[in-house]
Amino acid sequence: MRNITSNRRLSLNVLPFLIPLYLLFLHFFPIPITGDFPPPYNPTDIYTVNCGASGNLKARDNRIWTGETDSGFSLIAQNEASVISKAAKPSPSVDPVPFATARLSRFQFAYKFPVTDGQKFIRLHFYPSSVAGFDRSKAFFSVKSGGYTLLNNFSASLAADARGDETVSREFCVNFKQGEKTLDITFTPTASDPDAYAFINGIEIVSMPDYLYYTPPQNGGFQFIGQNNIFRVETEYALEMVYRLNVGGRFISPMEDTGMFRTWDEDDDYCVNLAFVPANSSIDLKFTQHPEYTAPPDVYRTARTMGNKKTENMGYNLTWVLPVDSGFNYLLRLHFCEFQPEIREQRDREFTIFIANQTAENHADVISWSGGNGVPTYRDYGVMMESDQGRKKRQFYIQLHPNPDWRTRYNDAILNGIELFKVTKFDNSLAGPNPEPPPPIQSASPKNYDTELVAIVGGMVACGVAVWTVG
Repeated sequence: MRNITSNRRLSLNVLPFLIPLYLLFLHFFPIPITGDFPPPYNPTDIYTVNCGASGNLKARDNRIWTGETDSGFSLIAQNEASVISKAAKPSPSVDPVPFATARLSRFQFAYKFPVTDGQKFIRLHFYPSSVAGFDRSKAFFSVKSGGYTLLNNFSASLAADARGDETVSREFCVNFKQGEKTLDITFTPTASDPDAYAFINGIEIVSMPDYLYYTPPQNGGFQFIGQNNIFRVETEYALEMVYRLNVGGRFISPMEDTGMFRTWDEDDDYCVNLAFVPANSSIDLKFTQHPEYTAPPDVYRTARTMGNKKTENMGYNLTWVLPVDSGFNYLLRLHFCEFQPEIREQRDREFTIFIANQTAENHADVISWSGGNGVPTYRDYGVMMESDQGRKKRQFYIQLHPNPDWRTRYNDAILNGIELFKVTKFDNSLAGPNPEPPPPIQSASPKNYDTELVAIVGGMVACGVAVWTVG
């Protein structure tokens, strides 16, 4: 089968020296996404809070972040004093907005946002950096909102170190019910540790379209893998976005999303098999199955396939491995779009989908699902990841296998995008365990920070609440 602009590629684990060339190409020759056109969705509520700062500041991606003064929300704390601490050696790779400032406290504090009814994204941004009186390793805290526990005994430093990142972001989905006055986000240091404190660098609240991820009342639900009953994402649940991947394509920034400021990561670290990466930047996508805001066009113009070597394809599965917290149910959304001109009719490309080592689809046929070439679609699945003998993490497998000749014209499979969400448990909690601390590096020397302490009086902040600035 002929592939448009297709290049055979191994994953990072197999052929790492090709990846920088591919990424360099995508960096200098990206596929256009939004151009000068407005995004297809305009949120009702948008808050981008640069915690600990005042005034409006522009991030490197040109988004405007609002400081804590005169910004339409309230900060609830105790007493009347705070301190500002300035770190002398900020990392040049970290965007100063919103990561140069933060609000810290050894006591509980909360933000209250007046919002309209409906479903919202909550995004929390953390830069775990030691400042005067606050060691990064001592930040352990919980975050709650609307009766949901989003994080519990959370350590941003452990989360960042486990991934080799400097910053950590978490995205959640909640349904703000009619009659509630404000959407509250409460930060509470872990009580069992007297040195524990809570902090936050940036907060986003963004409205989403009704039932983008939640199941509409008139919808009967969808397949619950390995279970006899169906799965529904009720509005009483909260969700945590665990992975959002542009399969076979480049990183898509929040400003390139469809108006909801979602981030779409590359899938290179998770796809473990041989794969082709076809793309069709000129195809005119037809959003007849789902709204245009479902995912950026670039998600549906790039993909991974297995290529046209029939014998080789029949001998393996196209596989993604995603580490997840055990003991939760998950919502998995797989995005599909047939954009190669050879795939026009039903059964041109039919394949089997395995999810969590169980058969999800015996006859996956994107043309049958979507109605034609160039028509984006997606499939949702509920997946239970049971606890595994006390292990913190389990491997979440997504595998595609081509069907035999008598079922399909081409022995191949395709996938364009992956979204995976954790669903609240019976106790309304999304909190998972912290990762294990990384082994110490013997040659590493401690960072030195020069600090300036300034006392400020203000009625809106608490005793023990601090604002730190990296400058």
